[in-house]
Amino acid sequence: MEHRLSQRIEGQLPILVYKKGMPVGTGEIRDASRRGVFVSTDYSDVRLNQTIQLGFRLPEITKDHQTLSAHVVRRSKDGFGLDFDGAENNTRAIFALIMWLNENAHAAQDG
Repeated sequence: MEHRLSQRIEGQLPILVYKKGMPVGTGEIRDASRRGVFVSTDYSDVRLNQTIQLGFRLPEITKDHQTLSAHVVRRSKDGFGLDFDGAENNTRAIFALIMWLNENAHAAQDG
């Protein structure tokens, strides 16, 4: 049984995975909350507790590329789970990501 401290919003948003400032893989944010995200990817060169960065752009909102740092807390054959706690991030970028996923999840269900 999973114990979530905040609600997860499902969605699909392409991302780049960075390690030490260098792009190393691609993937897709599958769900997010104010505390973390799950990234669907075939990139597997990550270890638990490792800090990585995600780069993304929110279509229709901004042309600016956003970057968030997070710690790997879970690995699976489909990707990895990341936690934002303890990483320095722009809370506005996290909020914008969650809002974008929420709005686009509803648009996809209505369409």
